[in-house]
Amino acid sequence: MTTWPQPRSAGADAITSATPLELIKEGVKSARPISHIMQNMPDVTDLFLGTVKGSLGEISALLLIVGGLYLLFRKVITWHIPVSVIFSVAFIAFVLWLLDPVNHVNPVYHILTGGLMLGAIFMATDMVTSPMAPKGQIIYGIGIGVITISIRLLGAYPEGISFAILIMNAFTPIINTYVKPKRFGGK
Repeated sequence: MTTWPQPRSAGADAITSATPLELIKEGVKSARPISHIMQNMPDVTDLFLGTVKGSLGEISALLLIVGGLYLLFRKVITWHIPVSVIFSVAFIAFVLWLLDPVNHVNPVYHILTGGLMLGAIFMATDMVTSPMAPKGQIIYGIGIGVITISIRLLGAYPEGISFAILIMNAFTPIINTYVKPKRFGGK
């Protein structure tokens, strides 16, 4: 899951390298300023369109959003979980970036790198393991976002979406107990 061919590479079947989140984490750990680390990173447009190397779900936010919109249109998922996950990660990353732009990357980069889009749109919305009520789904999504950004910034791993989803899955029964959905036929 963490090796891939470099896009448009010639002469080799596959070339591997660290992900952008790993490069940022290692750079910050070695006390390099974000401005210096970001000089060798792909720009936001490339991340959005998917013209960079990466694992499944780390590239082409545009196509992941299109897939999510299709699921919304077909009423397979609701907007509550994906929006609350992405918004909570963006909000915390924005606050940290405002407080210390030397050691924190801008929030757009946090949204477009790693598996955040894949996790928020396709994994966290699994109807078996996510809360039933819209209010519970928002709580669940915010929890995933907070845990994801905490793992990214404080943990040993550069990515945290899958761990965050698993942790919040354990809290789904508690969320469903305290945030009950409207009963069918009820007022």
